[in-house]
Amino acid sequence: MESAYGQGYGGWDDTDTAVAERRHRLPAGLRAPFEGRSWREFGYVMLGFPIGVLMFTYAVTMLSVGVGLLVTFLGVPVLAAGLAGCRGLGAMERARARALLGVEVAAPEPLRPGKRGALAWMGAVLRSGSSWRQLLYAVVQFPWSLFSFVVALNFWAYGWAMLTYPLWFWVFPMWVGQDGVQLYGDEGHAVYLDNAFEVTVTALVGLLFTMATPWIVRGLTMVDRVMVTALLGPSRLGARVVELESDRGVVVDTAAADLRRIERDLHDGAQARLVALAMDLGVAREKLTEDPREAARMVDSAHGEVKTALRELRDLARGIHPAVLTDRGLDAALSAVAARCAVPVVVEVDLPARPVPAIEGIVYFTVSELLQNVSKHAGASRAVVDVWKVEGRLMLQVTDDGMGGADVGAGSGLAGLAERLGAVDGVLVVDSPAGGPTRVTAELPWRAA
Repeated sequence: MESAYGQGYGGWDDTDTAVAERRHRLPAGLRAPFEGRSWREFGYVMLGFPIGVLMFTYAVTMLSVGVGLLVTFLGVPVLAAGLAGCRGLGAMERARARALLGVEVAAPEPLRPGKRGALAWMGAVLRSGSSWRQLLYAVVQFPWSLFSFVVALNFWAYGWAMLTYPLWFWVFPMWVGQDGVQLYGDEGHAVYLDNAFEVTVTALVGLLFTMATPWIVRGLTMVDRVMVTALLGPSRLGARVVELESDRGVVVDTAAADLRRIERDLHDGAQARLVALAMDLGVAREKLTEDPREAARMVDSAHGEVKTALRELRDLARGIHPAVLTDRGLDAALSAVAARCAVPVVVEVDLPARPVPAIEGIVYFTVSELLQNVSKHAGASRAVVDVWKVEGRLMLQVTDDGMGGADVGAGSGLAGLAERLGAVDGVLVVDSPAGGPTRVTAELPWRAA
């Protein structure tokens, strides 16, 4: 919980402020036709139609041919190739949405063929739900892209044409032989936009169209965002599998680190002390007949070394899993941790039952590390530990009145705690403004023992 004064803060200078004020001096409705975002979204809609034609043609052709050939063996590879091609088109669409719409969509879960070979690969493609979702996207995107293309292009073209009509209406009397744009006409009567009032009204209507077009296009692209996210991204099950694989890696790495720590503590502490003790006892045995007084002194020294080794082993065992936690539960175990803290700590545990040992151990070690941080870094005069259950979740909160400035992303032990909690679907939230107080809240799944 190291102090983080000055970290993560940045200020605007006078130039940045002036630029921001100039940028936002116009209302959003007047800025929208000239913003880069509006033109990128318009470009996305314009590209969507030809790309939609390509994807629709490819998807329908490959699907029709593959299904039609299923009576023969050729239908399976054709259908698998069509789905694989749709996955490639889906990757292209995700890149287009990322570049023009700013939509970050993760790639779907990879194919997982059970064996090597073409048959295993085709089976994996056909069994993959993401392949069929991307085929569905290629089919439904085409009619939507056609509708979006027509609406956006007409609003954009008519808006700018009417807005700039005062600049080019002279073309009609000079080159076309009529007074202006014909608004209405039949065999005996025609209405042209030719006088100053009508030209002005036309420009004002064009201004309304021009200002409305970016918002209409933005509404159209909202549907595209939903389709890309829902059909081209990973499914909930696939995302959950990836998350669990990541959590499993964190658990494995944490277990390996704990094993290395235990091995190092045993090798450098108790083991080395016991080796020295065995050597001292051997020397004392040799001196027992020659110099009983010296031998007695060496045995007494060895007795002290045994006590020290036992204390180190008890501390090591407490670091692995304390006996008080197993025998008496969280309340007693956390009270013992609080008693070893350098500042006074109030512990309140309100649980209807004991959680499973895995969750109980995580809570214990989380509180131990947080109180260790309070002792070393917080500069606090008191701390409070609260543990309670609410709506199927176990809540843990450690509060201190120290200097604050704790940050999970600052490379401290809090990042490791967050990873450990995340491995069991837990969450760690740190609220630590500069000057304090610091409040660290952890949320874990509740499973009663």
